Amino acid sequence: MEAQVENAIEIASNPTADRNLKSQALEFISQLPSQAESQRICLSLFIREPRCSEVVRHTALDVLDNVVGSGRLDISTLTLIRENLMSYARTTYCNVAQNQATVDSPNLQNKLAQTFTFLFVTLYPSEWLSYFGDILALTSSSGASTKDHAPGVVFFLRVLIQIHDEIADVFLSRTPEERKKGNELKDLIRERDAKTIANSWQEILLLWKGKDSKIIELCLATIGRWVSWIDISLIITETLRDQLHELVISSSPHANGPVAVRETALTTLTEILRKKMNPDYKLGLLEFLKIRDVVAHLVSSPALADLRSTSQYDTDLAESVGQLVNHSLSDIVRALESADDQNPIMMQAVSQLKGFLPLVLRFFSDEYDEICSTVIPCLSDLLTLFRKREKSNAMIHEQSVAMLAPILDAIVMKMRYDETSSWGNEDAQTDEAEFQDLRKRLHVLQQTIAAVDPSLYQDKLSVVVISTFENFQRDASRVDWRDLDLAMHEMFLFGEQGLKTGGLYHKSKPTTLAAERLIGMMFKLVETDVASSMHPAVQLQYMEICVRYYHFFDANPQFISATLERFIQIVHHDHVKVRTRSWYLFHRFVKHVRQHLGDIAQTVIQALSDLLPIKAEIPDEVSDNSDMSSNEDQQSPSARFDSQLYLYEAIGCICSARGVLVENQVIYIRTVIGPLFSDFEVHLGPAKNGDELAVMQVHHLIMALGTLARGFSDWTPASTSPAATPPANEVSEEFSRCSEAILVALESVSVSTEVIRHAARFAFSRLVGVLGSRILPQLPRWIEGLLSRTSSKDEMALFMRLLDQVVYGFKTEIFDILNTLLTPLLQRVFTGIAEPATGTDDEIQLAELKREYLSFLLVILNNSLEAVLVSEANQAGFANVISTIEHLAKDASDFPTAKLAFTVLCRMVTTWGGPDVQVGSPQPTLPGFDRFMMERFSPLCWSLPSQPNFDPKDAQGKQAMGEAAGLQKAIYTKTGEEYLNFLRTGELSGMGMDPGTVDEYLRALSVSDAKAFKQYFQNLVQRSKR
Repeated sequence: MEAQVENAIEIASNPTADRNLKSQALEFISQLPSQAESQRICLSLFIREPRCSEVVRHTALDVLDNVVGSGRLDISTLTLIRENLMSYARTTYCNVAQNQATVDSPNLQNKLAQTFTFLFVTLYPSEWLSYFGDILALTSSSGASTKDHAPGVVFFLRVLIQIHDEIADVFLSRTPEERKKGNELKDLIRERDAKTIANSWQEILLLWKGKDSKIIELCLATIGRWVSWIDISLIITETLRDQLHELVISSSPHANGPVAVRETALTTLTEILRKKMNPDYKLGLLEFLKIRDVVAHLVSSPALADLRSTSQYDTDLAESVGQLVNHSLSDIVRALESADDQNPIMMQAVSQLKGFLPLVLRFFSDEYDEICSTVIPCLSDLLTLFRKREKSNAMIHEQSVAMLAPILDAIVMKMRYDETSSWGNEDAQTDEAEFQDLRKRLHVLQQTIAAVDPSLYQDKLSVVVISTFENFQRDASRVDWRDLDLAMHEMFLFGEQGLKTGGLYHKSKPTTLAAERLIGMMFKLVETDVASSMHPAVQLQYMEICVRYYHFFDANPQFISATLERFIQIVHHDHVKVRTRSWYLFHRFVKHVRQHLGDIAQTVIQALSDLLPIKAEIPDEVSDNSDMSSNEDQQSPSARFDSQLYLYEAIGCICSARGVLVENQVIYIRTVIGPLFSDFEVHLGPAKNGDELAVMQVHHLIMALGTLARGFSDWTPASTSPAATPPANEVSEEFSRCSEAILVALESVSVSTEVIRHAARFAFSRLVGVLGSRILPQLPRWIEGLLSRTSSKDEMALFMRLLDQVVYGFKTEIFDILNTLLTPLLQRVFTGIAEPATGTDDEIQLAELKREYLSFLLVILNNSLEAVLVSEANQAGFANVISTIEHLAKDASDFPTAKLAFTVLCRMVTTWGGPDVQVGSPQPTLPGFDRFMMERFSPLCWSLPSQPNFDPKDAQGKQAMGEAAGLQKAIYTKTGEEYLNFLRTGELSGMGMDPGTVDEYLRALSVSDAKAFKQYFQNLVQRSKR
């Protein structure tokens, strides 16, 4: 059997073995833990001589671990395993005569240590009380009293690490039983062996220092793990402290190299500081460990001082020391939070804070962002403390006054691009993204300072910005673009202070002191002509600032012309990032200041004419698994065209400015759309024949026309805003030509492809604002083109939403056209609703189409157009409308749609039910509608909850039932006693409701108000479903 197991393991681990044979071997091995003799066989495979291959021995231990950990072995068997493994360990790790070749590999040592850990968990509480003594004995040579045997020392430390990971590692998920067991084992270790183990660490460090760095590293790593859960007084003695100091600050190299030891020692110190304890104890620990002295020594060492500006700068060391400083200052801040002025801890914490702040700023101002980031958390903690307590605590206020200025100075300088950075370089995209992320974190720190001391923040930032602009004005060639970028970035962020009240001015005066400072910066920005800098980062920042603080130009329109001229220069930039972003910013700026532009449209059109020609490209197919960077995305054909559309909208804004005469507006429109029409003529023929590039070109042309229209008019039909007025008739006439051209494309390109329909739908929604009622005669053609037989449910839903706006906007003019097109329109919608959903996305689109259909009916009913539903032209289709609503109202799988369906029915009752009935007979405005709504609408209120899949506890289901209750209340309001008799003699009794409940129900319906009856009906449905 032993040979069989060995053979199976060899086959399973052989990459060239037959696949079927390998599968059988793996299956055989997986069954081993459940075999009765598996522990004996695997133990023998591991310890026998001559040794098996390492993979066999490793697998044998793995199976043994599973068996031991399963808890099904009795004590005698476990004891036998323990004795055999201890005998093996003494022979392998404690026999001084053995040479190094017989010691197991590190991988196998770790596996064996894990097996010893499983035995520890099982036997240590009561059976193996000498566990740590037995393992510790491996560290000494025969007859020696010191830990002088390297293989035994290493194995002992590996076992300790495995034990920590098994019972105390907080990053591992454990069951409550496992946590309880781990806590019990930790308590036993503290009681029995913690002191012995801690002493062994000190002996190992003392003996092996300068001899074997790997042992020192392993020992330090063990201390770093165990310190979190054993008595710190056992570990932190003067001896261990001095040993750690020596390991950290020693610069004398030894055979195996000091660097890794120093890093591990620093990590160990950091782990010691992370141990949870009262703030006053932690302050005492900081002082006892002399952390500040250690850090100060390292900071002044050649590795971090003399070599700081060279390629030999030890960034790993700096990062480790930074983490140590971060934990130290965070502990000091926590002590300050818990103390008051009269507490001695306050004085001690303040003293340590003063000592650590220069060290924090040293690492915070490091050129390397990774090093700077190590101390951002503690700085954030400190600034948060100042914000919370500087007004209520005199001592903390005193420290904040002294410390905020140097911290702010360091933050501002860290906001600057370093000397090695190059903006916009494609090869440095990752570095750029990381730096922008760092800026966001620094901005949070700045804002905290601004909250603590607004005057300090405003004074500092004003000096940085104004002085940089003045230096640029004196000699632009001597100002580094990084300084300009810093000043402008800080100026942009300053808006969070300057725009707090929503704008810069109130009645022509600055709203706040911060706004006044910001206005001063804006004057300097435009007067010094910072935009003349040729660096793209500066130019983009200039545009961003002008757009953000457009209120300045409203108050100072004399600067608009020069600023616009700079904008036009920048939008021609060669860099793709500048070009695409600047086109958007140009549009935003123009839109904000359009009322001050005057008749400059012709100049702008001429200046931008070289950017307006549209050249479509077939987008590259990008797989779902591809990871396109933001830079690549900006350069994609789709992204470039989307940005180009902003230029068309900007031109529309400029051409329709208040000071432009109508006849000039017409000229400008023709100037822009003329080339687009010519392009239509060239590409429409090939697009009809299926040329993919031509279809894409036509798509882009339609989008451009729609975007131009959007820029021309902010007016929407039925708008009551005095600021938004419809365009002149002459302008509308020109855009009618655009609408006609789009319709021709829609009708011509092979029943219109989806991409053309998308563009046409986009343009339609924007043409409404410039065409007004002129679009109504074209509406049948728009519907024919946009709701073709190949239109998806999503397309139908989107267009129905647009029709809602048209019906609402032209409710007094649309009746005749709506009367003509309603039946064919609804027939297409019914076809879409009837199609089965073929997947999750299709189900979502179908539900959206259903809701848009119901919303469209509501718009008709709410805008006094209900007659169109029952007109002579549409009366034949009214039955389909009702049956469709009934079907949707009974759909328990889509409560939002069911709720909307009840809302539509309720609106129909209100519209056609006639006046409210107090006494007498109903008088519906639609003959026979009183009986119709009782016989057809009322039963629906019970049809939905009677569905098998109806859940009365579902929140959306309850809302649908609320609307059903509202429908019953509306029917009763219009029919009175007739409805009560109908319910009593027909509907309710036919459902099997007992007479008492019927009386209760009718009483609630007739007496309760709408809200009370809604609650009653929902409760009744819940009771009936139990």
